[in-house]
Amino acid sequence: MIQKKRSECIRGIDVTLEVLVDGSGPALVVLPSYGRGSGEDFDAFAQMVSAAGFTVLRPQPRGIGGSQGTMSGLTVHDLAADIALVIRSLGSGQAIVLGHAFGQGVARMLAVDHPSLVRGIIMAAAQCSSVSPEISKTPHQACDLNAPVEERLAALKKGFFAPGHDPAVWLQGWYPETMQMEVHCASTVPQAEYWSAGSAPILEIIPDSDPFKPRAYWGELRQQLGDRVTTEIVTDASHALFPEQPEQVANVVIAWCQRLLTDG
Repeated sequence: MIQKKRSECIRGIDVTLEVLVDGSGPALVVLPSYGRGSGEDFDAFAQMVSAAGFTVLRPQPRGIGGSQGTMSGLTVHDLAADIALVIRSLGSGQAIVLGHAFGQGVARMLAVDHPSLVRGIIMAAAQCSSVSPEISKTPHQACDLNAPVEERLAALKKGFFAPGHDPAVWLQGWYPETMQMEVHCASTVPQAEYWSAGSAPILEIIPDSDPFKPRAYWGELRQQLGDRVTTEIVTDASHALFPEQPEQVANVVIAWCQRLLTDG
């Protein structure tokens, strides 16, 4: 029987975090991309993974839903500390952590700063080491709620959705203040501080049409971090990934998590 999503509130020293909770079992934490929440984008995925015997924890970033706290002067270390609070409170002290796009940077930082809390890291649609400026600006264009809809749709089509997929589903669900906070956080910490994800096992999920990671870079992470990286390709998907192919992603994640828990 699939348990319906519920909401929990976790309180820290300077933050209150709303966490969407699906299912029961070993914990999988899901962290969203730039300027977006952890709700609707992941609903279908979370239902499938929780039905396979996992607790799916989806913390809302600061500024979204019931998550409130300081929004200025933060770094990626602070965002990772938020997730550590969630794992200690709702994950029985340890979790597999999935980060989508920007979220995978927070997941990596968490694995460096709080290694005992992390069973493994899943990097979904992580960008490569060299993204063209034309593609890098598409999240900012899509998140500009004052821009004409046609411009926002063009940015979503270029940066986020594979051919044949409707980018209009992402016209909603953007939070400019949260994105501004996250952009600042990303700029304050050198990439080298979190790139390794500590020593955690890593699953890298690459959408086959993701302009943030062209085919020439598909082997980059494994070349850098070695055989603790497992790479899986999801077909007919771009950077948005989860609204495009939730079932493919869920199947890959479930299989890898089950192997990790069995072998570990």
